[in-house]
Amino acid sequence: MAKYTLHKADSRGDANHGWLHSRHTFSFAGYYNAERMNFGALRVLNDDYVAGGMGFGRHPHSNMEIISIPLEGELAHNDSMGTGSVIKKGDIQVMSAGTGIEHSEYNHSETNPVRFLQIWLIPNKQNVEPRYDQLSIDFDKTKNNFLQILSPEKDDDGVWIHQNAWFHWADFSAGYEREYVLKDKHNGLYVFVLKGDVEVSGHKLESRDGLGIVGEEHVTIKADTQAEFLLMEVPV
Repeated sequence: MAKYTLHKADSRGDANHGWLHSRHTFSFAGYYNAERMNFGALRVLNDDYVAGGMGFGRHPHSNMEIISIPLEGELAHNDSMGTGSVIKKGDIQVMSAGTGIEHSEYNHSETNPVRFLQIWLIPNKQNVEPRYDQLSIDFDKTKNNFLQILSPEKDDDGVWIHQNAWFHWADFSAGYEREYVLKDKHNGLYVFVLKGDVEVSGHKLESRDGLGIVGEEHVTIKADTQAEFLLMEVPV
């Protein structure tokens, strides 16, 4: 039997440090909710705002797949592998932390804020060699379409990670409806709305709402208004 779990935007954890304002869909740092630890392999979904000139100093990670997707502004990245980059809206970045990596993330602008999604997935392989990758998303291909931006395969569309997961970005016109078919029938699907109003198999979602779906191989999504959303198919 299919199971649906709705996370309304205003029910998320709220960490406001002034320079950093983060909304946590799942338990993270000072926010703990025993009923919101993860959605299968999807462990962290943070909706972050960082003020100009501020950021996260160098800190370690291991055995986690870490994805960053800027929504506004520019995010500067440096890590212990010698990678230095600046990503902006339209880019997606991934780190396989594996045996261990240290990195820092800062707002590249001294004045303008940066907003980005920070997403962690539990990997299906432990202690892999750390790696970094990024690419640009062609938003022209997201119009009334599910554009794949992440997969388990190195040669497939989007960045790749050590997990049987697929991410798709979509930008639907008002009234448009389309069915998403899961790549793996044993996976679940987490829908996160970036803006607009959508209906997912009869469930109404607004901006920054999330819906976890388990036990469905086909999911129908309809935009009630112009809407952008992220589909995260992950093992559950």
